[in-house]
Amino acid sequence: MDMVNVKVNGTPLSVPKDYTVLEAAREAGYDIPTLCFLKDINEIGACRMCVAEVKGARSLVASCVYPVNEGMEISTNTPRIQKARKMTLEMLLSVHDRKCLTCKRNGSCELQTLCNELGVDDTETYAGDVPEAQVDESTLHLIRDNSKCILCRRCVAACQNQYVSVIGTNGRGFDTHIGCSFERPLSEVACVSCGQCIVSCPTGALTERDQCQEVLDALNDPEKFVVVQTAPSIRAALGECFGMPIGTNVEGKMVAALRRLGFDRVFDTDFGADLTIMEEANEFIERVQNGGVLPMITSCSPGWVKFCEHYYPDLLPHVSSCKSPQQMTGAIIKTWFAQKNNIDPKNIVVVSIMPCTAKKFEVQRDNQDGAGPGIEDVDIALTTRELARLINLAKINFARLPDEQFDPILGVGTGAAVIFGATGGVMEAALRTAADVLEGKSLDAIEYTEVRGTQGIKEAVYHVGGMDVKVAAVSGLKNANEILAKIRSGEADYQFIEIMCCPGGCVNGGGQPIQPASVRNFTDIKALRAKALYDEDKNLPLRKSHENPEVQALYKEYLGKPGSHKAHELLHTTYVPRKRF
Repeated sequence: MDMVNVKVNGTPLSVPKDYTVLEAAREAGYDIPTLCFLKDINEIGACRMCVAEVKGARSLVASCVYPVNEGMEISTNTPRIQKARKMTLEMLLSVHDRKCLTCKRNGSCELQTLCNELGVDDTETYAGDVPEAQVDESTLHLIRDNSKCILCRRCVAACQNQYVSVIGTNGRGFDTHIGCSFERPLSEVACVSCGQCIVSCPTGALTERDQCQEVLDALNDPEKFVVVQTAPSIRAALGECFGMPIGTNVEGKMVAALRRLGFDRVFDTDFGADLTIMEEANEFIERVQNGGVLPMITSCSPGWVKFCEHYYPDLLPHVSSCKSPQQMTGAIIKTWFAQKNNIDPKNIVVVSIMPCTAKKFEVQRDNQDGAGPGIEDVDIALTTRELARLINLAKINFARLPDEQFDPILGVGTGAAVIFGATGGVMEAALRTAADVLEGKSLDAIEYTEVRGTQGIKEAVYHVGGMDVKVAAVSGLKNANEILAKIRSGEADYQFIEIMCCPGGCVNGGGQPIQPASVRNFTDIKALRAKALYDEDKNLPLRKSHENPEVQALYKEYLGKPGSHKAHELLHTTYVPRKRF
């Protein structure tokens, strides 16, 4: 690697020649503040918070995009720089809704943090009229409040990175704002509800639609039997909301907290993930043996499914008919579990804790009424952030909680289910079961490492059941679009494809804890969270979905076999083409 010699605040060091001033400063031990910059997503040097002095340069430079060169002398914290940064913050605040105490991002807002760090307490220097709030509450998953927007454009870049691009900058000058084409509400464009714009936003301009009060109302209703289920990736991220290191597995404390919130049962969506694999592996084998539509594409990610409905409706026959683990678990709670416990499913409220804002859309899909007419599989989907909010509201000391276990019947999950939360995990879990079925024996080699990792597209070929099976694991809709275009043109020769809407999979979902840009730009958050899941998988006694005793009991007592009429009635679904405009 070619290196160059630079000085940062008088400290000499050698850095790669493709580094920016921002990266060189960090290498020297100095953090430069940023607002608009998100590495590999939004590198436009627009906000001017990251200004630095470079000897010989005519003006301050935007360190996030300014490249280093041999002999460069960099200063990061001179009086001139401090004055420029404070001026930038004061101008942003001059047109900003400063109701910080009632903002969901109070305490985690990057604008607020920088104001505190730089001692900005004068908001009158450039005082002007705060624009009238432009609030979009039209969707099921988020609320946009442009009075808190700083026009950093990180949300726009995140949406473009997802190959959706339904938001952008409208207007000019002081009238510039973020919106959809022709000022349409977000519900009338082809938004896929992924929430990547929310986790990219540095302020409270974008937040998930909060449903905590709906859960509290259900918990306080003596007529309701309230059940909660938690997705595999929640255990690897929830701890961050309580100051724990990224990638800490807090499964036991999470279960304890949910019990203390008052839920009647605490179940693991890992059960539904194992159930999904039973149905999905069976569907894949049937397609291979009976000349079905190939490649088959997974259906666990509702953001990806909605993307396909909007942008590739002609490829919907390739998508597995299996419901997601969230929906399968809900369907079984309101049927098998309800019958075993003599509970009227109309009195059951199923709450799911998900890493994904698109799950809020998924629970209201018209065709999710497997438990009976008018009975939805899942009633309320909360994000990881909302669960943390509930725990704080109840004044539960999360760090001091004991480790507890999920309730039985729907509380056992295998290692295959746990890794659903990472990109490639669904593919690996399905291969573990499909390989055993096709080979007619239990195989010892069950770690399909080629589909692991945080890369956007991973490919592999496995020899299973006397044939070569070419697979791909894809995360992020930009990468999905690349693969789908190849399928449409006939270039792709895969048999099985996993697609996850969010880059890195569910561990990086739009409902996960929000980390500031100062962390996102220099830490592989996806890899750290995924590692927690793979470590748990490695240590579990059961690592194949078809070995789950509770799933086996479900088929024996209720469903019969994978792909049965009853299974299709409860665990499978259909899709609908949706308009883009």
